[in-house]
Amino acid sequence: MAAQSLLSESVLGWSIFAFVLLVILAFCWVYIRKFQSRQESEVVSTITAICALAIALITSALLPVDIFLVSFMKYPNGTYKDWAANNETRGQIEDTVLYGYYTLYSIILFCVFLWIPFVYFYYEERDDDNVNKCSQVKNALKYTIGFAIVCVVLLLIGAFVPLEAPPSQNSTQWEKVQYLFEELGSRHGLSALSFSISSLTLIGMLAVITYTAYGMSVLPLNLIKGTRSVVYERLENTEDIEDVEHQIEKLKAKCTDGRPLSSRDRNNLQELEDKLQVLRRRGRHLEIAETNCCTKVGSALRPFKILLGIFFILVALLFTVALFISNLDKALHSAGISSGFIIFGTNLTNPLNELLLALQPVFPLDYILITVITMYFVLTSMAGIRNMGIWFFWIRLYKIRPKRTRPQALLFLCMILLLIVLHTSYMIYSLAPQYVMYGSQKYFAQKQTPSEGPMSGNATSGTTKICDADAPGDQCTMTRSYLFLHKFWFFSTIYYFGNWVFIGVFLIGLVVSCCRGKKSVIEGEVEADDSDMSDDEYVH
Repeated sequence: MAAQSLLSESVLGWSIFAFVLLVILAFCWVYIRKFQSRQESEVVSTITAICALAIALITSALLPVDIFLVSFMKYPNGTYKDWAANNETRGQIEDTVLYGYYTLYSIILFCVFLWIPFVYFYYEERDDDNVNKCSQVKNALKYTIGFAIVCVVLLLIGAFVPLEAPPSQNSTQWEKVQYLFEELGSRHGLSALSFSISSLTLIGMLAVITYTAYGMSVLPLNLIKGTRSVVYERLENTEDIEDVEHQIEKLKAKCTDGRPLSSRDRNNLQELEDKLQVLRRRGRHLEIAETNCCTKVGSALRPFKILLGIFFILVALLFTVALFISNLDKALHSAGISSGFIIFGTNLTNPLNELLLALQPVFPLDYILITVITMYFVLTSMAGIRNMGIWFFWIRLYKIRPKRTRPQALLFLCMILLLIVLHTSYMIYSLAPQYVMYGSQKYFAQKQTPSEGPMSGNATSGTTKICDADAPGDQCTMTRSYLFLHKFWFFSTIYYFGNWVFIGVFLIGLVVSCCRGKKSVIEGEVEADDSDMSDDEYVH
């Protein structure tokens, strides 16, 4: 009976994960196909981008499964279910989740350090017409080896630098080397992978601060403000065309008598002709947008977009408040920098954590909410990248535009999302620490009370409590996500300070987004550096 119950509970959790997997694959295909350039699209880059994006989303979907499995080991009264009464059985289930994490994280390492760099440099070399296929592969491999070396170095640091000192400081060199190999063997190289992933998570933290924080403000405000009227934009564009044409005629009138234009006038004339070309292309796009059925449907759904935008901005503010309270709790009640600002449970009332705990009795609302939170971070990150483009410090490398995005830009986009997803788990822990640690688990706390009457002595009574740091170790099971996140205290310290920066960037982005006007209905479709030939993919 216990075995059947174990099977049914496990099947339920993994069936939901399998369904989410299919949804993710469908979403990735639609998303990549929406943004990739029709003129430069290639099978290899498309498959790579779809797979990388799917891996990022699948990894983020594993956290709710982890929380679901540890929570379903217990009844609401705090007692273990029959199939979970054995410590070995519980360990096997959690190890399954742990191996799932390490499998996906290993794939992420492969994508970030080998697969994506190779495909990226292959297409970079392809831009040179004088390079043949063999030279493309050779040059791409040459650059990819550099990434592989970095990966190996990180793995070696994580594997051969133990967190604890050797038993004896007076041991010989051979004994020290032997100890390092024993450490590597005893941990099966998992610490090496953990260190590598944590190092990538630091880069992911920078991407979250840059793109996710901005996306959380720009996405809802764009939905609320909407876009400018396409009719008004066409009228304004027509007036701009007439004005530029008039200025061009005035410049050309200076040389009607055969005298050449001065260098300043020639430069001005070239700038005006380039501007006129962009305005005419903009007019063609506005004409298409005015007759496009998607524009008309978008106008009809305007009230729904406003409501959705208000909901998103409230969620963003809730996340910011929860993150601020969580960081403040760590600053006041943790052991400080040397412990990585780690706290077990919550000492200050965290609204998001309390909401998740309040939804526990109504299955599966709490799991739906944690899944929505996870996907919200991913979607706002996509919105941030979409609006900002891909930057290297102050240099803009690529733009992310519908039907215009180059293969290299899509590969960059997917790599950034992979790194963001790695940091998302820690962000969610910061938002709801107690829930991410234990899910909806409860335990039965016994206590001795003196009895009154002729039979003096102590009577045993108890109450059901929510699992926290004070719970006995055998009564509550921690999620594997929490154990993985806090393997290295110094990374947790950096993440803690990163959360403060995230809050500041979000507030700045909120002010900037509020001050900006409405977007154009053809935002991002027309740029000065585009060619007229690129308009064909919009016409057809």
